Amino acid sequence: MRKTILFLLSGGVLVAIYIVLLVAFPKNAALLPFLFILLLLDGYLWFSVEKKVFSLAPGLKYLILGLYWLPFMLMVSSIITGMVIPYVDWNIAFRTYLTGFILVFYVARFFPALFLLIADVIRLLQLGIASFQYGKEVSFAYYRRNKALLISGWTLGTVLFILLLYGMVIGNYDFRVKRVEINLPELPSSFNNLRIVQLSDIHLGSWTSAEKLKEAVDIVNSLKPDLIFFTGDLLDYCTKDVDGFKPILAELSAPDGIFAILGNHDYGDYVRWASAEEKRMDHLELFNYYNSLGWKLLLNENSILVRGKDSIAIIGVENWGSTRRFQRFANMDKALRGVGNGKVQLLLSHDPSYWDKVIRKNYKNIDITFSGHTHGFQFGFECFGIRWSPAQYMYKEWAGLYSNPVKDSHPQYLYVNRGLGSIGYPGRVGIFPEITLIILHGSISRS
Repeated sequence: MRKTILFLLSGGVLVAIYIVLLVAFPKNAALLPFLFILLLLDGYLWFSVEKKVFSLAPGLKYLILGLYWLPFMLMVSSIITGMVIPYVDWNIAFRTYLTGFILVFYVARFFPALFLLIADVIRLLQLGIASFQYGKEVSFAYYRRNKALLISGWTLGTVLFILLLYGMVIGNYDFRVKRVEINLPELPSSFNNLRIVQLSDIHLGSWTSAEKLKEAVDIVNSLKPDLIFFTGDLLDYCTKDVDGFKPILAELSAPDGIFAILGNHDYGDYVRWASAEEKRMDHLELFNYYNSLGWKLLLNENSILVRGKDSIAIIGVENWGSTRRFQRFANMDKALRGVGNGKVQLLLSHDPSYWDKVIRKNYKNIDITFSGHTHGFQFGFECFGIRWSPAQYMYKEWAGLYSNPVKDSHPQYLYVNRGLGSIGYPGRVGIFPEITLIILHGSISRS
């Protein structure tokens, strides 16, 4: 009876979650199947330990019971609260860490539940083989779960839990400077040793510390950049996310300018608006914010940077994603108007998929594309020449420098920044928040 009630309760919660996601965050409704799987595994795991827990002393029993189901109760209460108070109006720190806390617990339980499932599948196979061999029914309880599998699952879950907590407490603001040098033989001599700092995916709606953002800005300025490129996702949800951060961002300085583009989160598509006009006004507010900072927002357009008789083109396109879940507003033909073929061309494009699907195939004059978007999944391993992240299963180019050598022509480069901020999970494990310093070398003018 208790299992039936819990199953029905879980189903009701899933329906409520779907409604809230659809109404408040329409873009995130696609995540429901993954949440459904996590909740099923969570219930499955609980039923495997329920008897042992209820056999404990009352004080310890209720402590474990409460701690186990605390993430579920927090999820339910946040959904109910979100129906009354819009999620975007919540305190940023509370919203960010509540989401992170719930996520950490459910993800950490994945391995114990998965290994439990494998152990039970093995039991079922043993039962089937025995029934086939002996021609009679054998009790499922006769076969015990493989202890090695159960211990492995709980061990992996515990390690993952510790890592994810570490990522929230330490890794989230462990800024790393990546220095990259690129040779462009056709770069005009007056631009030799051009210093470009790239920032991406700040996601102000998830920043819990203005002091840490100030620390990142100070690091950028200490690198003495000639140019600063910001490759999208200033926001999480709406322009309200920028409240209180303007004085800090205004301290960013580069003599040749700060150029920016929009990312998928900057269009306000992750919030359900009361009307199209309300969304449009929020968008205009974001444009005004960029103007007030003195950043040049490139919306399928370009800016020519001139030094004496030499010049290079800085081109920015709107977001373009490889899947239909993301916007496809990039227009390269419009962005290239007036550029011509005689200049080194630097492109800002939020999603690296655009480089692979469009740029390197159709626009051979683009020398370097600067992207972000992937965050390197905020989880992975980059050490001893080995690189791994779940991001690599979703994006062909997911972090760092890539090149596309072309015979009888100059190579094309792509740099994918790992992001300065975080989204969803407020932490970093192995893939740290990045500030990129790219130095361009070259002395031969393009004819």
